Amino acid sequence: MAKITPRSKDYSEWYLDVIREADMADYAPVRGCIVVKPYGWSLYENMRDFLDKRFKDTGHSNAAFPMFIPMSFLQKEAEHVKGFSPELAIVTIGGGEELEEPLAVRPTSETIIGYMYAQWVKSYRDLPVLINTWNSVVRWEKRTKPFLRTMEFYWQEGHTAHATHEDSQAEVMRMLDVYEQHALTECAIPVIKGRKSISERFAGANNTYSIEAMMGDRKALQSGTSHDLGQNFAKAFDIKFLDRDNTEKLCWTTSWGLSWRMLGAVIMVHGDDQGLRLPPRIAPIQVAIVPIYRNDAEKSVVMETAARVFKTLKDAGLRVKLDDREETPGFKFNDWEMRGVPARVEIGPKDVANHSVALARRDVPGKPGKAFVPQDGLPERVIALLDEIQAGLLKQATAFRDANIREVNTYDELKAAVEDGFALAPVVDDPEVDAKIKEETKATNRNFPLDQAEGEWKCIITGKPVRERALFARAY
Repeated sequence: MAKITPRSKDYSEWYLDVIREADMADYAPVRGCIVVKPYGWSLYENMRDFLDKRFKDTGHSNAAFPMFIPMSFLQKEAEHVKGFSPELAIVTIGGGEELEEPLAVRPTSETIIGYMYAQWVKSYRDLPVLINTWNSVVRWEKRTKPFLRTMEFYWQEGHTAHATHEDSQAEVMRMLDVYEQHALTECAIPVIKGRKSISERFAGANNTYSIEAMMGDRKALQSGTSHDLGQNFAKAFDIKFLDRDNTEKLCWTTSWGLSWRMLGAVIMVHGDDQGLRLPPRIAPIQVAIVPIYRNDAEKSVVMETAARVFKTLKDAGLRVKLDDREETPGFKFNDWEMRGVPARVEIGPKDVANHSVALARRDVPGKPGKAFVPQDGLPERVIALLDEIQAGLLKQATAFRDANIREVNTYDELKAAVEDGFALAPVVDDPEVDAKIKEETKATNRNFPLDQAEGEWKCIITGKPVRERALFARAY
């Protein structure tokens, strides 16, 4: 039987226990890396496929770029190399010989894609360039927390080039909206869109925007970012085009990324002491069928019905699993609950006789979450139930988040608020202010929410008047 540490006892251990017991991932022999097992990868694939469709629906195409980047490329944009230097993995020997120029293992792709765009873009007719790439990147990490902080991680990075800043800024905000909708609609996670502070910007960006989510332990998780790169990379890589007025101009570029951190967010936002609770839209298995019998005679009739129910649900487009393992029903119930399967269909001899099934929902434990329903019309009933579970998980997560955000007007109030939640505080956008708060409270400036109440406040550190407030929290 699965042994999962209660969240209230040790949240970090609970998280690791859930990943292990749900058979999602394991530690690799390379320090800082993990192996993603089929159940975890299937969850990631479902999230990826939804997101990929959103990208294509907004006009983007997928491409692939090399994982090795010449060091000279990274050094062309001063802020970029400064920001990533501490995290680089660098190849100096290849084929037994020392390389003429060291190669960085891809930490992100702005530089090599910038180089390629300079070859491809010649005229305004070549713009915009709207490309996304699915890949893994390496950022040297000594600490490992599966899906949240690993040396190699999987993600997507979008890279676009435009004729005007108006167009590139619209792209930045469009993709931030795509991330928000993915979080809400597929992952059932409420997020807060906002502008990153100066100190938290992506290295080489004019501005960075993020979506921030609250985890079950009330810490923040940056769940996606969208960057206005201005003309910084266009200048570094000479990405120019001949405009309609027959003058040569620099492009305006963007980049945006969302990683398998969102998978970690799904675990931490929705999970409980029994394990995972997966939103039905992304769950690898949406329905588990558990046959119940005591002898071979009962097994024969139960399994016949279970197989028929399986086919009707599968034909309806559901991801369904018939559990024919030689284990007790109790073991199977606990196993599927721990794996977060949204709905469970139980079929015993009485159900066969009554032409019914027991339908249990993962988000409502015990008897309140179980009902006996007719086998006729079961696919439609299950689909409706899954929609209800999806909406319910988002509603629960939103209520939890909103109950744990405090509006504060003094530094002492912020200190108290970030002990167990988020603080919305008036501050000036100053790296020194961010650094002071982080050093003294361990809380970081998550972003300045785009949805701001109008007003004027005094900065809790400097006393200067400000017209926006920032979200502070301890974070992963």
